[in-house]
Amino acid sequence: MALKKTPVTGMKDVLPAEMQIRDYVMNQIKETYRQFGFSQIETPCVEHIENLTSKQGGDNEKLIFKILKRGNKLDVAQAQTETEVVDGGLRYDLTLPLSRYYANHAAELPSPFKALQMGSVWRAEHPQKGRFRQFVQCDIDILGDGTCLAEIELILATTAALRKICPDNSFTVRINDRGVLRGMAACCGFAEEDYDALFITLDKMDKIGMNGVKEELLGAGHTQERVEKYLELFTGISTDAAGVRQMGEKLAVMKEMSVAANVESAAEDKKIFENLAYIMETVEAGAEAEFSLVFDPTLVRGMSYYTGTIFEVAMEGFGGSVAGGGRYDKMIGKFTGKETPACGFSIGFERIVTILLDNGFRVPGEGQKKAYLFEKGVNQEILAQVIREASAERKAGVQVLVAQMNKNKKFQKEQLSKEGYTEFREFYKDPLKK
Repeated sequence: MALKKTPVTGMKDVLPAEMQIRDYVMNQIKETYRQFGFSQIETPCVEHIENLTSKQGGDNEKLIFKILKRGNKLDVAQAQTETEVVDGGLRYDLTLPLSRYYANHAAELPSPFKALQMGSVWRAEHPQKGRFRQFVQCDIDILGDGTCLAEIELILATTAALRKICPDNSFTVRINDRGVLRGMAACCGFAEEDYDALFITLDKMDKIGMNGVKEELLGAGHTQERVEKYLELFTGISTDAAGVRQMGEKLAVMKEMSVAANVESAAEDKKIFENLAYIMETVEAGAEAEFSLVFDPTLVRGMSYYTGTIFEVAMEGFGGSVAGGGRYDKMIGKFTGKETPACGFSIGFERIVTILLDNGFRVPGEGQKKAYLFEKGVNQEILAQVIREASAERKAGVQVLVAQMNKNKKFQKEQLSKEGYTEFREFYKDPLKK
């Protein structure tokens, strides 16, 4: 039986033309992030299964590629549960591995630590355009800084990288805070155990609209009065820093009228809104790249480990987000027993590459590429000449391919042209032949 030549479902082979773009994008991201003081690290692609299934990754924990135990440790016949045969899994993101890494090496790292990590992750999900079962993530994280500076730096660095990669695409950064979501839900009388389901429905606002969210909440058994009170919070709020403070004032008034209101929670809520407004105003004042920054109280983000500020980037002409992240102050504490402030932003590398491919992107400033093609059967003297001349060109900074000429020379040149070769030299057995 012949072996299968196509890749496994959800995986992809990368042809040279795309690989050039991927290398370019990755290098631009690395260069930008290093300019902001981020240090590159690397973590293993395999993590302990206990870490991956610790209820930190939301729905991604349902998509883990699990790894069987090896050798004498594997006894499938006697196993009663999955834990008896599985001890590892492929990482589904880079945040959980980073948290383990930091917990293990904090004493060897500066504080705060600005981490840059780029690598493949794996999720057993339904593949679609721009979404694969193996894909590259590009993350920056700031660990050990509980101030707003972490969010400000992450937004500025990520938008600078995106603007460098996609100078002609407009994009919008949407920002919110998990504290805003919780405060709105609490003021309207939703039970804390209903928050997750409530936020999942709210996250659909951009797809099903206000009426769709209302119908879904009513269908879940919530009262008309509570649902209408909740949805009214989203009306008449501007998307700038003033809108953040306006939302804060709305909730403060509601808390004062509520029997459950208390001074401590009101003060905490005020701090959340002031921090969010401060982040927005500082980013807008210091941004080098051109982009829109908007307050979006419907922004949820799916990962359950987010504890505070959350953000996403949407790019014109592409459905869904191309970058996202937020604050996750409790995850490192799961490893150490001590909470450590942490905040990160991840660029959707595959989605960016898809956008560039769809737009016919060519790597700018690419060096000159020449192909030296020699006829089959040339003597050693001619071949040595080819090699010497190619070597001289390479020393001058030119990329030179040396290859034997195919029978279908025209097709060979067409294929090389697709890879960026713009000049061809031909060498024959007969020096007079052209």
